[in-house]
Amino acid sequence: MNQLLFSLVLSEMASIMLLLFRNPLRKLLIMGIDRAKRGRAPLVVKSVAATVFVIMMYYVYAVREMQSRPVESLNPTDQILLANYMLQASLMGFSLFLSFMIDKLHHYIRELRLLRKTMETAKKQYRSFDDSKSGGGEGVQALGEEISNLRAKIKELEFKCETKEKEVKSAETSLGALKSQSEGFLEEHARLQEENQNFRNQLQSIDQNSSHSDGKKNM
Repeated sequence: MNQLLFSLVLSEMASIMLLLFRNPLRKLLIMGIDRAKRGRAPLVVKSVAATVFVIMMYYVYAVREMQSRPVESLNPTDQILLANYMLQASLMGFSLFLSFMIDKLHHYIRELRLLRKTMETAKKQYRSFDDSKSGGGEGVQALGEEISNLRAKIKELEFKCETKEKEVKSAETSLGALKSQSEGFLEEHARLQEENQNFRNQLQSIDQNSSHSDGKKNM
């Protein structure tokens, strides 16, 4: 389960890196996400996300319930379960957050493309109107009004484009924070694995001692 969650988190981080920077795989990834958002696929994705969220909340509840017990009452098996629940809940929450980031980045990239196409169309119309204005005298006033409207529209689109670029930059900043947080999760996973092994060794030694004492009693 932990290996599956780590693979999921790493694949989501790789997808975010591909969406942030221009590369040959970016278009393929965007096309794949576009197809994934058609038909019944969004419903399936939401169902899976809801299931993962419910499991994560169950692990969080189990962790809280174990932590509320006295430390003396926790045996090595409970401590191993506590560490495993904490790790799996952290990985599930992190994967859900990364999937949300991928969805938002895909949305922002599509809007930026639409805005750029609209700006190019508006600029072409402005040039055609400007050429017609210089070529003839008929309809000069109407063309002037149309040009003014197009200029206002271009300014509005440029403002929206700048806003979307700022949002993408803020998403890049959030990615940096997520990257540092993921490194912390990996270090925590290594520490938890070491503690898990120690707990297993302690549990085996306890079982050996108990079996040895039982053997002596039988003798």
